[in-house]
Amino acid sequence: MLHKRSEKEISEIEKSKVYITVEIIEYIPNSVVIKTILRKSTGNISVMSFDSGEGLTEKKTPFDTFIQLIDGQAEIVIDGKNQLLKTGDAIVIPAHSANTIKPNGRFKLIQTIIKSGYDQV
Repeated sequence: MLHKRSEKEISEIEKSKVYITVEIIEYIPNSVVIKTILRKSTGNISVMSFDSGEGLTEKKTPFDTFIQLIDGQAEIVIDGKNQLLKTGDAIVIPAHSANTIKPNGRFKLIQTIIKSGYDQV
């Protein structure tokens, strides 16, 4: 279940600073945590952590979404097709596809959404 984000979580991380990606965000018991890396009108990049048993319900977005697992394992379901991702694996969720992120223990991911380059639907 997603929790209301604080203003600190919505702000971008400090620029021109070196980060270890998996350390940008921590696990919080019984929570999904989202930290924005970049937020622009043309898209955004976020890091997310999911405690054991936490996931995201089915959704559709009008944009392609790149997901890369940076810790743990998760099951990504795209239009009914299941894919198991492990640390280092990545997948592109096509625009307008029904998708769900299911837990397989605790995991962290990077989500990149590109909003430009699409024809209006």
